[in-house]
Amino acid sequence: MARTARYDAIADLYDDAVGDDLGDPAAAALLELLSDVRGVRLLDLGCGQGRLSRELARRGAAVTGVDISTALLAKARAAEEIEPLGIDYVEADATSGDTLAGERFDVVVCHFSLSDMDDLSAGIATVARVLAPGGSFAFSILHPCFPGWGDDAPSSWPVGRGYFTEGWWLAANTGFRGRVGANHRLLSTYLNALVEHGLALERVAEPIPVGEWLDAKPSADLVPVFLVVRCRRAP
Repeated sequence: MARTARYDAIADLYDDAVGDDLGDPAAAALLELLSDVRGVRLLDLGCGQGRLSRELARRGAAVTGVDISTALLAKARAAEEIEPLGIDYVEADATSGDTLAGERFDVVVCHFSLSDMDDLSAGIATVARVLAPGGSFAFSILHPCFPGWGDDAPSSWPVGRGYFTEGWWLAANTGFRGRVGANHRLLSTYLNALVEHGLALERVAEPIPVGEWLDAKPSADLVPVFLVVRCRRAP
């Protein structure tokens, strides 16, 4: 690649932390919105080490996974050698206008990757360009309004800058966000990007947090942590 992906430096840490786990509420909500993917040609954009790609392939989809991280894709391809599922992994920048030129997919999915894309509009443009007419786009993100719970789950925005100031930032902790950062955007920015690229909103979920999330807050103080969205390209 022309530049080093941020996740290349923490590929081992990331893989050790997430593994194949898709038991979190956001992943469960995303898989529910995707519903039956048997026989579907599906693009996992920002696939990382392939955990979602593998699950969707096991469910019968013909999966292509795209990521900019050489190190994470190496792990995805190693897993494919151990358990061949027919997944095609492509190293490419999701925000490039040349990525997957001429390809068409019935479904595009993006699990926690949109905030890693510095150019959201270009990333959504890629989704709209490769999505077949009538096709679905589903994604999950940390909720843009999430105010944070302690050091391990910092706010969606940096301390002192506030919700209404967008931009890339690096958290002051040793977690993923303290190593690779994230792009904070308003909820309206995400929704307007979909509209601007011809993707019509179909369904939105804000799954209730579970486990250690619940242990950290009384139920009366629960706030939105995840946002999961499905939209569709016009036929």
